[in-house]
Amino acid sequence: MCGRYATTADPATLATDLDAIDEVGEEPGRPDFNVAPTTEVLTVLHRHDAHRVRRMRWGLVPPWSRKVGGGPVLFNARADSIDKPAFRNAFTHTRCLVPMDGWFEWKNEPTGGQGRASGRTEKIPYYLSPQDGSRLYVAGLWSVWHDRSVRDPAPVLSCAIVTVDSAAQLADVHDRMPLVLPRDRWDAWLDPRQPASADLLTVSTEAIADIGIVRVSTRVNSVRNNGPELLEHDPGTPDEARTGEQLSLL
Repeated sequence: MCGRYATTADPATLATDLDAIDEVGEEPGRPDFNVAPTTEVLTVLHRHDAHRVRRMRWGLVPPWSRKVGGGPVLFNARADSIDKPAFRNAFTHTRCLVPMDGWFEWKNEPTGGQGRASGRTEKIPYYLSPQDGSRLYVAGLWSVWHDRSVRDPAPVLSCAIVTVDSAAQLADVHDRMPLVLPRDRWDAWLDPRQPASADLLTVSTEAIADIGIVRVSTRVNSVRNNGPELLEHDPGTPDEARTGEQLSLL
């Protein structure tokens, strides 16, 4: 699962790094340390023989939907059920990349720290990101929706992040993770002429090898909080600190 992430990506920088066309316009990039579903996010796609940087609503709206926000927010697309009607066409024809610095995940842990036998658990947030500070590009799907109830409607661009079973050290936090793509697989993922096969959904252990796990403050639980302090290590209580420290060193 990927329900929150952080990004400091700038559209102009992305366009330069990926030899893409910046279609965001003159609006400057803005760091977002607590990106939540339905937020407008940066994506990279391939259209009309060129890579393009665009903003999209995080939460895929299939073209046949009656309205935006009329049902569950499709912010994740599970790789093992990507042939569902909501995602099938996008996986075949409209794939994208979603740049991020890292993402947040919540782990159920015993209340009061390790070794407590209360039987109760609480969700502890962790931040997962490359230890060298490099940017991640994760697999996404995108779609275009038009409001058929009005004349000449403005198109609504939307996207979802593809998730897979967690691998390696990341499985210690959650059983799902975004599909992180190494650079040598970006073009194939973006190319609509590339067959939509299971090969595109293969996990690269090399791409996630450097991702560290750091316990962070529960301030990230609220989307109202948004600042670089959300990425900082938070040891919790003395008992909990031991567990958090072990994870942060993985």
